[in-house]
Amino acid sequence: MDIVSAVEFDETGEYIATGDRGGRVVIFEKCQDKQQSKKKETKTPEYKFYVEFQSHEPEFDYLKSLEIEEKINKIKWLNRSSNGHFLLTTNDKTIKLWKVFEKKVKQVTLANVANGAPVRNNTPIVQSLKIPRIQTRETIVTAQARRVYANAHAYHINSISVNSDGETYISSDDLRINLWNLAVSDQSFNIVDIKPVNMEELTEVITSAEFHPQHCNIFMYSSSKGTIKLADMRAAALCDQHAKVFEEEEDPANKSFFSEIISSISDIKFSRDGRYILSRDYLTLKLWDINQESKPVKSIPIHDYLRSKLCDLYENDCIFDKFECTMSGDGNSLLTGSYHNYFHIYDRNGKNDVCIEASKFATAKPKKQGFKMKSLGRKKDTKKNDEINPDTIDYTKKALHVAWHPKDNLIAVGAANNLYLYAA
Repeated sequence: MDIVSAVEFDETGEYIATGDRGGRVVIFEKCQDKQQSKKKETKTPEYKFYVEFQSHEPEFDYLKSLEIEEKINKIKWLNRSSNGHFLLTTNDKTIKLWKVFEKKVKQVTLANVANGAPVRNNTPIVQSLKIPRIQTRETIVTAQARRVYANAHAYHINSISVNSDGETYISSDDLRINLWNLAVSDQSFNIVDIKPVNMEELTEVITSAEFHPQHCNIFMYSSSKGTIKLADMRAAALCDQHAKVFEEEEDPANKSFFSEIISSISDIKFSRDGRYILSRDYLTLKLWDINQESKPVKSIPIHDYLRSKLCDLYENDCIFDKFECTMSGDGNSLLTGSYHNYFHIYDRNGKNDVCIEASKFATAKPKKQGFKMKSLGRKKDTKKNDEINPDTIDYTKKALHVAWHPKDNLIAVGAANNLYLYAA
């Protein structure tokens, strides 16, 4: 596997998909070993390799003399409605709809010509006729591209989100958000456009967008200015006028050259009930109540110990890293990544902060074609923020991509070319 660039559980949690910089998608399936599940000591599940396929290839835009990377930016599962699985994958320019399904490979047996039969005039003599039969030789898992949604974004696609109606989805780039019908690949509708007439007047860009989990007409998008805007598609065809805006004003005493950069929101997520919004910027993880726009209900410093290093991080471009965030199925726990392959789990109702380094040596060794989970509670794996020394951190190790099982206390962390799975 190349460097992991996307991680996503399906709606059941039985499957997990990862995308990498090489344009490949690898899917793992939860093991269904009945004998294993009966053992009391085996409390954590295992995932085994299911299928791998090449989703995107490198391309070249001759009109703009621009290379288009094959890297998978996002993966989104569709709710399962048949024997196959459907998922959307995207690189910087093109979105694809894939169907992953099990296919039976068959062969014809019992032919009429047998070895050693008597020959007359160079022709074998068949003593008795046998009816050919078709038998299943094996069952393989295959992936097939069903739709290709291209040529709709002038800028790099940063997010996709499937609607709760199961028929539409949105895709966003720096300046626009498009609404698609899953069945129509050659047409989309522009629902947000922040591109100014004069590009010199551009002051912010869109960084992420997501549909409400229950209301198909509501979606939100975040910006590089640190704002989150909630929009209602029932109000107008072009949702330039937002219904709500979530923004926390910065203390003027704390403003610096890096203020605008570190306030840019890299990821936003709705809670499963749609009541809360989780956002992540470079230094902070924030939890917003959808009914309270003025300030977040919880603000958690992630990288406070990096404030003295912002100049160095700017010079090596680390300050532009985009860390993802997510919530547990019940909304009580928050998850995000950090440097040195650290990831943080926070208790929404308390002050518990578990910091763990995602490492092969801190988890059980992976079995063949699968991953073994490990509990989160090991003392030697955990660190507190005040114990982290910014001078000893390896900034090349980044836990950028995280996902939480929709039902269980099971998390997935993508770091470098490894996928780490942990269970509480």
